[in-house]
Amino acid sequence: MTEQFIAGIVGAPFGLKGFVKVKPLSGEIDHLLKLKTATLRRDGKEQSLAIEEAAAIPPAVAIRFAGCDTPEAAKALHGAQLVVDRKDAAPLQTGEFYVEDLKGLTVIAALQTPCPPWLNLPADDGGGRVLGHIVNIIEGGGGDLAEIRLQNGEIKLVPFRKEFFAAVDLAKKQATLQNLWVLE
Repeated sequence: MTEQFIAGIVGAPFGLKGFVKVKPLSGEIDHLLKLKTATLRRDGKEQSLAIEEAAAIPPAVAIRFAGCDTPEAAKALHGAQLVVDRKDAAPLQTGEFYVEDLKGLTVIAALQTPCPPWLNLPADDGGGRVLGHIVNIIEGGGGDLAEIRLQNGEIKLVPFRKEFFAAVDLAKKQATLQNLWVLE
């Protein structure tokens, strides 16, 4: 599992004391207000910085990093990714997953699910037929879409909803797909 996440993007300076606006990628800010340190990543380089102050300015957070006391110093941080450890990431609700944890999961057909002949899969050996792997999760206007690379190399987009994904088991690194007609 991924141990670090990009929690936000550093934006423009905020005020005259070296604060920057940080736009959270999760839409939540409470976890960012509790941070004591964070890693900033830009252009392949990382630096760990102490956080001296943080304040809510919904929908963002104003953060002042140690050694950043002027608007000019704050401007130098613009565009950096704010990287946090898993324990400091936005908390998950029941049925929610971090996108990075879903990438790479094996997608199997639900047991006893009729398989369309065009998928050309071997018979189920009791562990579920492997359909492919999740390569990405794409945010869409109507909800998230799982980008699945099928065994034959084709890419299919499937709404990442309970109607299609009967189960997600991170320990087994697999997601169970039902209603295989969605792949047609």
